[in-house]
Amino acid sequence: MNNILFISWFGLNTLLLIFVMHELYLLVSALMRNKKPKKFIDSNKPLPIITVQLPVYNEKYVILRLLESAAKLNYPNDKLEIQILDDSTDETTEIIRDFIQNQGAGHVFKHVRRSDRFGFKAGALAYGLKDAKGEFVAIFDADFVIDPDFLRKVVPYFEDDSVGVVQTKWLHLNEPYSLLTRAQAIMLNTHFSIEQLGRSSAHGFINFNGTAGVWRRVCIDDAGGWQADTLTEDLDLSYRAQIKKWRFEYLFDVGSPAELPVTFEAYRTQQHRWSKGTAECV
Repeated sequence: MNNILFISWFGLNTLLLIFVMHELYLLVSALMRNKKPKKFIDSNKPLPIITVQLPVYNEKYVILRLLESAAKLNYPNDKLEIQILDDSTDETTEIIRDFIQNQGAGHVFKHVRRSDRFGFKAGALAYGLKDAKGEFVAIFDADFVIDPDFLRKVVPYFEDDSVGVVQTKWLHLNEPYSLLTRAQAIMLNTHFSIEQLGRSSAHGFINFNGTAGVWRRVCIDDAGGWQADTLTEDLDLSYRAQIKKWRFEYLFDVGSPAELPVTFEAYRTQQHRWSKGTAECV
């Protein structure tokens, strides 16, 4: 019995040591990174067509904020399409319809509805891609607010044809709200300031975080497209793309603000989905 306890103790401490050493390596890599120079769109080149995908499901409290920020994107309307991938069953759908109807540039928005929610978010993204015109695809979840200059800040990094994805850092709209939101902000800041930055600086595998990033359309297709066999379709596609030799860029200096879950139940559900999805990918 004592031998079993000792082996278990030793094994767990060994795993903990490996984890700590790994985090330390990422921290050193992040601190020693070469800061990426800011890139600007070449005015002599035609701008690429970009599809912005907004997957939503029953988001009546935040959908209007998301749509209003999307409408302010600083990008030519003839080079932009915004797909609202709406699987909602509540009044979110009516809010979207009213917004598009009253929007001066309503033709830029495409309200996409499906007959069922097969594949959930992955299914919605794949469904929208069937009719997407963009060479590049930006993705934002409903709880985000899109920076008007987001596309102009990110698109220049695709000048390198080997870059398949550009991911940006998450910022937090409601960090001071409570002890729970402050704790979440600390954990997410650790992920984006040490783990993502460290992996990117060390040229290791990194992941698309499901939102606040842009994909090259041919990269999605080459990697096998969005698949719904895990709860974290973003992590799954990220690794399949990098196995195919596509390169990921992480922009630490470009922030995308979002709202953190304010109730423990919402936070617990989110963490369960992320943890289970990661295990499924493994």
